[in-house]
Amino acid sequence: MKRIILAICIIVSAFSLSAQDTYEQAKKYYVNKEYDKAVPMFQRLAQGGDARAQNNLGVCYEEGQGVAQDYTQAVYWYRKSAEQGYASAQFNLGLCYYMGDGVAQDYTQAVYWYRKSAEQGDADAQCNLGYCYDNGQGVAQDYTQAVYWYRKSAEQGYAVAQNNLGYCYKYGQGVSKDMVEAGRWYKLAADQGDADAKKQYMELYAQGYLSEKKDLASNSANTPTPKQEQTVAQKNETPAADRSIDTDIPVMGVKLDNT
Repeated sequence: MKRIILAICIIVSAFSLSAQDTYEQAKKYYVNKEYDKAVPMFQRLAQGGDARAQNNLGVCYEEGQGVAQDYTQAVYWYRKSAEQGYASAQFNLGLCYYMGDGVAQDYTQAVYWYRKSAEQGDADAQCNLGYCYDNGQGVAQDYTQAVYWYRKSAEQGYAVAQNNLGYCYKYGQGVSKDMVEAGRWYKLAADQGDADAKKQYMELYAQGYLSEKKDLASNSANTPTPKQEQTVAQKNETPAADRSIDTDIPVMGVKLDNT
């Protein structure tokens, strides 16, 4: 009996290794834009229950990469992955509900899935959840909660959240008005190439709120927009952290003075 159990363990281990190798190879094909090779591999893994592959397959359908663009199929696979607790897919599914892509627009459902992802530490989801609280979309407007989630995301280095948090400090929404603290967050975002944050920082300096003019990055705006497993308010999953392929997701919620 022990030998049989050992043999089963070896087989399972070999299968897992094979599945992982397949996934890594599929990612390489995806990155190299060989969609005719990547998609079939993701499909095979997704049908076998691999949450990462399900999420990435959803991205392929949403972006029309290697398959005909199909938002309904994208939502189908995002949901499969999200229901397994995969944070990137939860964010992507939330974004679909927010944008009304493949499903009826539903801010309440968007918030539900953003929260699932945000509670696992996804910076994009945290930023978007903060944006929903900021604007009363799917939840009662609550500036304190907006600041809470913006800060969670901003502290992970997410430029859009840093810019939004700077706005909150500048106008005293959810926190006491503090121009120096606003400048600090604007600068962090500006150093990542956020054009609006750079403009806000320079205005605060010109108005005499900041004691010194610090060098800012000259990059062009790097502000994401909603959708994929790894971006602003969009979706995307980049092989960063434990994200799979979703890597160009727009994020929502850049705050401007005329907002």
